[in-house]
Amino acid sequence: MSLLTIILNILLPPLAVFMQHGLGTTFLISVVLTIIGWLPGVIHAFIVNS
Repeated sequence: MSLLTIILNILLPPLAVFMQHGLGTTFLISVVLTIIGWLPGVIHAFIVNS
């Protein structure tokens, strides 16, 4: 995992997921979790991008 990915996982989780996996179910889950709360979005982004 690059430094850019780690920073994006923390600041903009959906963007980090989009950069690794593109548009799809994983991206939509990341958006929903980030809207619900920032921390669930960050946790999901780290799990998906690890």
